[in-house]
Amino acid sequence: MMTATPAPVTAGDSFATTRWSVVLAASQHHKPHSVGALEELCRNYWFPLYAYVRRRGHSPEDAEDSVQGFFARFLEKNYLRSLNAERGRFRAFLLAALKHYLANEWDRTQRLKRGGGATHFSLDWQTADNRFQVAAAAASPDQEYDRQWALTLLAQVIARLQAEWEAEGKAQQFAQLRIFLEAGRGEPAAVEIAESLGLDAGTVRVTVHRLRKRYRALLREEICSTLADPTLVDQELRALFGAFEC
Repeated sequence: MMTATPAPVTAGDSFATTRWSVVLAASQHHKPHSVGALEELCRNYWFPLYAYVRRRGHSPEDAEDSVQGFFARFLEKNYLRSLNAERGRFRAFLLAALKHYLANEWDRTQRLKRGGGATHFSLDWQTADNRFQVAAAAASPDQEYDRQWALTLLAQVIARLQAEWEAEGKAQQFAQLRIFLEAGRGEPAAVEIAESLGLDAGTVRVTVHRLRKRYRALLREEICSTLADPTLVDQELRALFGAFEC
């Protein structure tokens, strides 16, 4: 069963507790709350690992087996002890751990059969390759990993924002206004959205401003949750969105 998620943090609080710092603080003792935080992070960010393995030329089946086998070993073998250099960012740590597994464990570990074995995470393998196929090709598996990490992070933020609006009974408004958050799409005139929602254009403009402000705040919170040091959030943000320039 998952443990409670720590309270949101801001980049200015260098003593804030994040999901990743919870994992690191308890890594030597494998405490239950650390395991829960680690499982949540892995469940949220498993797809970039799948995309990385696929970009290396492996089949969908082999990529699924690799990632599933990696997670099984990941929880059994406390990889945190041997990868000190990557501990600051969960993104970097997870990829380094996967590379370690692929290089040193795959040949000595029996491949987990799909639908059997010790499954630690319930992951959406049915849609994984469809998601991979629609992704634009990157220059390298590492760049594809970073790109998919950024896309996954943005999807997490949208999901959190949608849940907040639905809790306030504003699901229809969010469905109309989320287009203002989606890159690469032309924005409709505020007056058009206002008419469909039965609001005036000025109200829509103010609402969109607040929506974007909340989106940026949640984006920083989500990035912070994957860092041991929340003050690195701006650096991580630049690195992630640099992946779209490849």
